[in-house]
Amino acid sequence: MADNLYPKDNIYLMKKFPDLAPEIYASYVAFSKAILQDGHLTRKEKEIIAVAVSHSTECPYCIDFHTKKAKKHGASLEELFEAVMVTAALEAGGAYAHRIHMHNSYEDKNNEALYSRVNLHNLNELTDLSTEVLHTTKAFFAAAAKAGKLTAKLKQLISVAVAHTTECPYCIESHTKKAKNEGSSKEELAEAIMVAALLRSGGAVTHATNMVKAYQEE
Repeated sequence: MADNLYPKDNIYLMKKFPDLAPEIYASYVAFSKAILQDGHLTRKEKEIIAVAVSHSTECPYCIDFHTKKAKKHGASLEELFEAVMVTAALEAGGAYAHRIHMHNSYEDKNNEALYSRVNLHNLNELTDLSTEVLHTTKAFFAAAAKAGKLTAKLKQLISVAVAHTTECPYCIESHTKKAKNEGSSKEELAEAIMVAALLRSGGAVTHATNMVKAYQEE
């Protein structure tokens, strides 16, 4: 039995997939190809989004595969790192925003809806964080969203894609509006979200290699 759960040669076990479920796997391959082709977003932009989302799904196969694809389609290491830092900000932002639920529960507020829109307003009124923590947190969020090697528009598209991965309704609401303000169309947003959909499904599919290996070892 191998000591490493993620040897690179695991990926070769995907050659077995067409034989295990031919029709389903063929439809998945067609799905993935359609999503990643040039559309309202370029292949390069989609691969950058894929690298960002894969750091949220935490799939090492996806990180490896889409980093190489992004590089092939012209993405620089600096662009990819900025995309990853956008993901980091979204992951932190979801926890930051969901503090409001902790407060509502702690104070025994009997709200009919767990995700009331007023929560976003009330979030700004919380006084539970120190000045230093609040300042550095907001500075990090602002720096991650600021145009750099990536445009502010692409960063907001990444944010919306990651928000659909973390399933944070506050992030979806906030960053969809910011993406629109940066000039994103509904079609661009939809394509970014479908990249996230692909990465979520792709993580499951590629991890089937671990399932196959475990099955064979028993």
